[in-house]
Amino acid sequence: MKEKNQKTKKKPSKAKKIFLSILAFLFIVLFTAAFLFFQHVTEGLPTFEQLENPKQRLASKVYSADGVEIGSFFRQARVETSIDSIPKHFINALIATEDRKFYDHWGVDLERFFKAMVKNVFMFKREGASTLTQQLAKNIYALKTPDENIYDTIVRKLREWITAVQLEKSYTKNEILEMYLNESYFGKGAYGIASAADVYFDKRVQDLTIPEASLFVALLKSSVWYDPVKRYNNAIQRRNIVMYNMTQTGHLSGEEYQQLKEEPIKLSLDRIKARFKSSLAPHFVEHIRQEMEELSDQYNFDIYEDGLSIYTSLDTRMQRIANESVKTHLDEFQTIFDKRWNWNKNRELLNDHIDVAIRRREEYKQAETAEEKKAIYERLKKNVAFVDSVQQIAQTIEVGFVALDNTNGQIKAMVGGRDLEFAYGLNHATQITRQPGSSFKPIVYIVALDNGLYPAYPVLNQPFNYEGWEPKNFTKTTSGFMTMREALRHSINLVSARLIIEGHIELWKIGRYAQKMGIKTKLDLVPSISLGTAEVSPLEITSAYATIANRGIYNEPISILRIEDKDGIVINNFFPETQEAISAETAFLITDMMQDVVNRGSGTRVRTYFNRPAAGKTGTTQAYGDAWFVGFTPQLAAGVWVGFDDRRIAFTGNYGQGSRAALPIWAMFMKGVYEEVEMPIEEFHKPQNGDIAKVNFCKDSILELGDPKIISDDCNSGTVSDYIKLQDIPSPFNARRDTSVKIFERYMAIDSTAHEAFEIVD
Repeated sequence: MKEKNQKTKKKPSKAKKIFLSILAFLFIVLFTAAFLFFQHVTEGLPTFEQLENPKQRLASKVYSADGVEIGSFFRQARVETSIDSIPKHFINALIATEDRKFYDHWGVDLERFFKAMVKNVFMFKREGASTLTQQLAKNIYALKTPDENIYDTIVRKLREWITAVQLEKSYTKNEILEMYLNESYFGKGAYGIASAADVYFDKRVQDLTIPEASLFVALLKSSVWYDPVKRYNNAIQRRNIVMYNMTQTGHLSGEEYQQLKEEPIKLSLDRIKARFKSSLAPHFVEHIRQEMEELSDQYNFDIYEDGLSIYTSLDTRMQRIANESVKTHLDEFQTIFDKRWNWNKNRELLNDHIDVAIRRREEYKQAETAEEKKAIYERLKKNVAFVDSVQQIAQTIEVGFVALDNTNGQIKAMVGGRDLEFAYGLNHATQITRQPGSSFKPIVYIVALDNGLYPAYPVLNQPFNYEGWEPKNFTKTTSGFMTMREALRHSINLVSARLIIEGHIELWKIGRYAQKMGIKTKLDLVPSISLGTAEVSPLEITSAYATIANRGIYNEPISILRIEDKDGIVINNFFPETQEAISAETAFLITDMMQDVVNRGSGTRVRTYFNRPAAGKTGTTQAYGDAWFVGFTPQLAAGVWVGFDDRRIAFTGNYGQGSRAALPIWAMFMKGVYEEVEMPIEEFHKPQNGDIAKVNFCKDSILELGDPKIISDDCNSGTVSDYIKLQDIPSPFNARRDTSVKIFERYMAIDSTAHEAFEIVD
């Protein structure tokens, strides 16, 4: 029997073996594919640490010294707010519209999902099924990628589901709502409900009305399709649907709904336009951005995402006055220039500008063939409107203005150009270097004063030829001997130049002093530097003047005072580097000489606007290419450069002098500051150590100064009184420091009529 059973037992057929092998292989393949797919899905999930500490990308805000927000830096402009600050009606509107089972589900609403699938597949209707938690997962962990295909969408949805469940395990419902509303995008560059409330309505979140809150819920569906600026009707219809949903959940009565749905949407349109660029101080805010970029590695922060608070030195009152002063003067001055500038006489220059402008056009750059480029080139070159726009841009007068607090180097105001819609680009206060002309002369005179000369020291005002260099005075006039004080007052080039070629001062010392006083640009140390041919930036030369005003103490210009993180913890406080650059005695002497420039010399136009104690110096470069005025009061130093981006364009005639092109901006600014900011009146004071004395100089002496044998009390033509450092008084007078001292001066050669011929010029 056993043998029979063995005979009847059949072995598996060959076909069956093949079928089972294929089935096993398919099972392994499917299992492997499922495993790899699941692994692929999970690899894209956030880590446990990311779930526990989700990083939101928050805008960093920039504040002025007087507490005004003046700008922000962001990739996504976001401001955090707590759930306690969000009105209850906002939460009700959100849940009624986006996720009515929010408080009941565990991250995924399966019933809603299957209903949406039926509508999408069988009824061809688009309906979303994502819960608020899923939307948060997608937003906060960037689960959605550009150009998704069907496979990518399936993977993302699975990741959203898994992440949503994990979020529900890690956070309370209120914490999820808070993160969701701080993360969501509402359009107009506003990430987070606090930022949106500020941008659209210029309000705090807690002050939002029901219609305003409902508009934001509408924007969550699509900030483009329901944009209240561009698609007002769409926005108001969707807003009303949100409020109707609130009636369905019992959070709004029918009567209230009928009343509220009639309310128009009232936006703060100016706020929308100006929110994310500084309309008050754009060049200063860009300067801050560049400095923060440099600090980011040292302090390990991201200025675009970390929600920093950056407290700066800017005074918004002074900034407004600076903006107004620049606009008032240059609007009028531009008209004068436009009338005098003639492109027909500068045709080659115009062709250069047209050529550059055409080659920068996108249509030209994107043209595929040489023939297409040539056709575009010829068409634009003959386009009158295009050529006019090129001319207008090229002949725009530019400006660089900066004001510093003398005592601490803080930048109080900055105008880096005519364009107040500026975002990124050239800051003419900090990023250009130009020849300062005669505004550099005070540094030359400071070196002379420290080398033992003094304001009444006489220098010959006569032409010379020094190795082929033959400088001339602005007025082409000359005279005999002239004191340093008078030469600086009237900006006499020959006297400044002779201080170098006669060996009174050394070129290397000029470079050393300039650096100590705040000029960091490498200077070309040649004799012509005495006339201001070495290029500097407006900020640098203003910093040097602030050093003089601060009794010789240099403070490195500073704009950032404090940085705090998003939680208000101080990252660092910043203070200027300080050093003694020149002595208080030298600072007083040059200040006194520069007061004469303003009161009786090339800077007297200041007194048309401003009559408080002030010192300064004009500057005009060759062919009127650059115009300057830099000056200071006991509290503030300010510098103005006026010129053109293209150095080949220049003012035509005397109206391009620093005293006419730049000085009025400085004077109007100081007038406005001292009137509107109510700064106290202060005077320039002599050093308290008593090392400065006023002495009498004999006018008619032609003898050499300092030789004890020629000391005499015989001054037939009278005396000139001026200051001198006591250590510079010749030794025979050391015993008479407490009295008025007479020192002989080489002054006899001066033509008595020459001074009347001098004009107030640079």
